[in-house]
Amino acid sequence: QGCMVQSVEYDHTASIECLRDPMKPLYKGGIIQNSEFNNGLMGWSTYRNNKAGVGKSASGNRFAVVQGAISSLFGAGDAAASQSHSVYQKVQMQGDTHYSLSAWLQVSAGTAHVRAVVKTPNGENITAGGIDAQSGCWTMLKGGMTAHAYHSGQGEVFFESDTPVDIWVDSVSLQPFSFDEWDAHARRSADKARRSTVKVVARGPDGQPMPNTNVSIQLLRTGFPFGNTLTKEILSNPAYEKWFFSRFTVATMENEMKWYSTEWNQNQEDYKIPDDMLKMAQKYGVKVRGHNVFWDDQNSQIKWVRPMGVDQLKAAVQKRLKSVVSRYAGKVIHWDVLNENLHFNFFETKLGPNASPMIYQQVGQIDHNAILFMNEFNTLEQPMDPNGTPTKYIAKMKLIQGYPGNGGLKLGVGLESHFSTPNIPYVRGALDTLAQLKLPMWMTEVDVVKGPNQVKYLEQVLREGYGHPGVQGIVMWAAWHANGCYVMCLTDNTFKNLPVGALVDKLIAEWKTHATSATTDANGLVELDLAHGDYKLTVNHPSSLAASHTITVDAASSEHTVSLKV
Repeated sequence: QGCMVQSVEYDHTASIECLRDPMKPLYKGGIIQNSEFNNGLMGWSTYRNNKAGVGKSASGNRFAVVQGAISSLFGAGDAAASQSHSVYQKVQMQGDTHYSLSAWLQVSAGTAHVRAVVKTPNGENITAGGIDAQSGCWTMLKGGMTAHAYHSGQGEVFFESDTPVDIWVDSVSLQPFSFDEWDAHARRSADKARRSTVKVVARGPDGQPMPNTNVSIQLLRTGFPFGNTLTKEILSNPAYEKWFFSRFTVATMENEMKWYSTEWNQNQEDYKIPDDMLKMAQKYGVKVRGHNVFWDDQNSQIKWVRPMGVDQLKAAVQKRLKSVVSRYAGKVIHWDVLNENLHFNFFETKLGPNASPMIYQQVGQIDHNAILFMNEFNTLEQPMDPNGTPTKYIAKMKLIQGYPGNGGLKLGVGLESHFSTPNIPYVRGALDTLAQLKLPMWMTEVDVVKGPNQVKYLEQVLREGYGHPGVQGIVMWAAWHANGCYVMCLTDNTFKNLPVGALVDKLIAEWKTHATSATTDANGLVELDLAHGDYKLTVNHPSSLAASHTITVDAASSEHTVSLKV
């Protein structure tokens, strides 16, 4: 049970459906014994005073049931005394190891938030994920945790809820990966998702293949969108302008497009600053995300908006929505429509529970091309936050999709990604789950708080995002200010890289690495391993015949042969 299982490929399988019977455990359960409970409760235990058994569905599926499992693990009067607990299993843990955890969960009645917990050998309880489990069907939880050097020894895996319900468990898996294995999986996944092998044939004027022909390769533009936030200071700072637009292909205005920036005083709209920032980005061919139409946080509303009655607020919302969306429709690639409306509900409280889907609908009616993002925090960052879980995110997205008239909306998954200490296995599990929505998914506001491991943690987060096939773009929240950044600065005030900036430049360079020249073989063929993007290929034959061609490399490029006629 305690042995590391080496050379196991990471499994991106996840499910967002609530099923009558659970799927098989990933990795055949990994280091979990009797993961499907086909041998009763062998290998499993219960906390004191709890009665456990094995249930059986109509189809013959077996699962663990704990009845009346209101545990008093820490004695009467402790907050944990009211928690419901599942069966648990002792596992032998190894330090410096990532653990991928998954399970299928159901509760005895209603709906309850259930957490997966790994109790480490030193007694620390680490939340490895959470879902809203239902009665009557099985929901998959996918997450994980990192065991550090001091976590070697015997630990425990269990599930708990603050709601007094019976927790049913099945298809439990805990799979260890060494740090090297984990990183290698991310790199292999990145190569598969972000690069293609392109077959190029050079042909002469007669259409015949040209052997021994030199092909030089120049990258014109990277395909994977990688960006950063910018501020209005860029309009008057040429050094800032040069630094930003020489690196990034996507930009988000930090605050300048928000309602409180364009209409601080009622009926006095001023779009000059975001207009000028947009023009500057367009000059460099940099795409812009529209951030944001509204922000659902009560504390972020303009002082004249907060006290409004229903009719006044409806009128103000309509005016703002039409003003900003019609102004920038066709000029921004995305809209963050109702920012952070899993955690906040200013507009729903004032205008009713359908405020979110109605606002999405109205934005989509004005801008038919931009993708409408549900932008949220703690869905990747914090498995302990019950308000931002992937299952809650998915439920809200389905509510928006299911509202009458919203079937054709172009929707997107926006994951802010503001990290302190990232739980990397949980991040990957959450991305796996959210990818099942089959919608464009971006990490939209990536940063890591300052500390001795800031560079290390940022690299882990960026590599996870870049390596995940479901992530279609990354934007950092590292806008430069003369008086200091939000939490993460990439440069000093002379635009010389700080350590995090040096890391970003290293990754940008790595992700576009390619051979600059190659020579065709006897059949006039050469295979090029290229990151997705636009390239200029220049063909030079010893006979002095030459020509240049522009090609786009994407995921489908490996299926075709490119003919370059000289």
